Amino acid sequence: MILVSTLAAFALALIHLFVGRMRFMRNVPRQWWLSFAGGVAVAYVFLLLLPKLEGGQPLLEKAFEGLLAYLKHHAYLVALIGLLTFYGLGRLAVNSRRARGGVGADDVTSAPVFGVTLALHAGYNILIGYLLVDDRRGAQGVLLFAVAMGLHLFVNGYGLYEHHKGSYQRVGRWVLALSLLVGWLLGVVGDLPGVVTATLTAFLSGGVLMNVFREELPAHYESRFRPFLLGAGLYGTLLLLL
Repeated sequence: MILVSTLAAFALALIHLFVGRMRFMRNVPRQWWLSFAGGVAVAYVFLLLLPKLEGGQPLLEKAFEGLLAYLKHHAYLVALIGLLTFYGLGRLAVNSRRARGGVGADDVTSAPVFGVTLALHAGYNILIGYLLVDDRRGAQGVLLFAVAMGLHLFVNGYGLYEHHKGSYQRVGRWVLALSLLVGWLLGVVGDLPGVVTATLTAFLSGGVLMNVFREELPAHYESRFRPFLLGAGLYGTLLLLL
């Protein structure tokens, strides 16, 4: 189990290190691989991550019974917070690029926006790295999680490269790769309480959904239904059969 999660963590870290250098991807119709990756990520979220929210709800409900007893569906509320967080982050990056009005290599976000983006995505990657180490999944479950997150991080990393370009290559990719390994190491050295893991899973679910909607199914590109259906169908079938 540890060997599988170790290999998966380093593989995911390598995606961040090299995604900006994968020039051959520019020769593949972007809408095709975006849609395929989106299908895989959506299948994983709806068939595995979101059902986990229901399992984590009793833990969150008990943890907040004195403070927020009047609230219901705590896990889904955390997922919504994750979705809104990354929606706001995406808008911040787009607006920053527009305000700067750069062209080509100068079409990047401002330094403060890059810093905020990097900090939040580093935290996001720590969650992914930590959730790689989950004995309840088994080796098979870790591989399924790693494949879905690998495709997701590939598209996510490519989007970060487009927004930040040189800053991402010089600093961002190293920070994000390291944050994945930090999260994995935290998972190896000790288990967090169940309520914390449930909260992290819920936040990750919302973040993945938002990043899928923003980067993997973008309205300003000609998205394709068949690759999306292929990704969701193949990966969804795999999840249901295993």
